Amino acid sequence: MDNVTLIGMPGSGKSTVGVLLAKLLGYQFLDVDLLIQEREGALLQEILDLRGTAAFLDAEEAAVRTLNCRRTVIAPGGSAICREGAALHLQRLGPVVYLNVPLEELTKRIRNLSTRGIAMEPGQTLADVMAFRDPLYRKYAGLIIDCPPGQELADTARLVMQRLCHAGQ
Repeated sequence: MDNVTLIGMPGSGKSTVGVLLAKLLGYQFLDVDLLIQEREGALLQEILDLRGTAAFLDAEEAAVRTLNCRRTVIAPGGSAICREGAALHLQRLGPVVYLNVPLEELTKRIRNLSTRGIAMEPGQTLADVMAFRDPLYRKYAGLIIDCPPGQELADTARLVMQRLCHAGQ
């Protein structure tokens, strides 16, 4: 298994689970949001505020398509699957795992919805974003991990590793 990509909604734990999973696998960890900020010279929310959602998604896709790594756990932004080119590139890099967290739990976890750098149009709710993205996460994921409320992120990381190893990926 070359790389593992964790996809899911903002607040699903991709970055935290990614770091823990990388330690379990002996892999590197890459947070694509940080790569975007470095490439664009701006915070995610600044990109959204100044350039709009479409430009943000373009920047995200461009950053994802530059990824050429090995033995890395990748945590892209939750919107990476909104652009087919980015999603297909992530699939080519290795197994894609969807961390499926219920909306109620995401709502509890995300306290800074308007400043977090989430690609959503004015007036959209987290429920709207999830309704649009969930089918895309399911389309591009080779493995879906359901993350019930109260499940520790370390347990999620162990479950991902077990399921990947069991699947022979």
